[in-house]
Amino acid sequence: MPIFTISHVTTYRYRKPVAFGEHRMMLRPRDDSDQIVLDAELDIAPAPAEISWERDHFGNHVGTARFAERSRELRFTSTIRLEHAPFTFRADDIKDFARTFPFVYAEDDNPYRAPLTSNPELHRWAAGFLREDGTADTYALLVGMTQTIRRTFKHLARHEKGVQDPFETLTLNSGSCRDLAMLMIEALRTLGIAARFVSGYLHLKGGDDHVTGGNTHAWVQAYVPGPGWVDFDPSSGNVGNENLVRLATVHDPREAIPLSGSWIGSRSDHLAMKVFVKVAATAP
Repeated sequence: MPIFTISHVTTYRYRKPVAFGEHRMMLRPRDDSDQIVLDAELDIAPAPAEISWERDHFGNHVGTARFAERSRELRFTSTIRLEHAPFTFRADDIKDFARTFPFVYAEDDNPYRAPLTSNPELHRWAAGFLREDGTADTYALLVGMTQTIRRTFKHLARHEKGVQDPFETLTLNSGSCRDLAMLMIEALRTLGIAARFVSGYLHLKGGDDHVTGGNTHAWVQAYVPGPGWVDFDPSSGNVGNENLVRLATVHDPREAIPLSGSWIGSRSDHLAMKVFVKVAATAP
């Protein structure tokens, strides 16, 4: 199992010293069976007057920092060492009753089955992955949708805040990783398949095991009877968790912002926000 070392630095700069309100942080990866945090360091400058941690109702780590002093710069430096166990999704992993879609979940009230929006065009697009009688091979449906989005949609960097409406992504035939993830999530939910939004890091693997690189990323988890929550990355077309590190899993992407907060001053005081991410993989 590889060891990932993740450096995530966010820096805010201002024209003159400003005051800071509360900042909400989701910078520590989840405690899942396939990823184990070995070390976690968080350095904040200026140092907060108070910092607290809790788990939200999804089981994600959420920190809150409160500040007393003013500054022209606010910097968050998160350094994580994490043991990662790659998982490959196979058709044989699926329980017999769920190998053909549609199937019935044991818990019919799964909240991840409820779409955030309702659009008939999106429903028709999702239904295109089914046979004429409305059935499908479950494995082929999930993998096929992931790889179709990768093949037919343009993946681009979009710096505006928030996530596009899935129908807009469908219409534009393009979007960022978070937009493509929400398109697939909403398509699966319209079919009755439980799906949730994942934010985290992507390790950009090169020709050897010591190549460094990476960025923040977003993808999909669908609940499949048998293996449970399985990772699907429509931006790359990859299935399984290889090179993916989860920070948070949520129903709505607005609940998974890595860092958010407020500052007190004039609008013109804000100069820049810069984010630096580096992911390195080494042998254990």
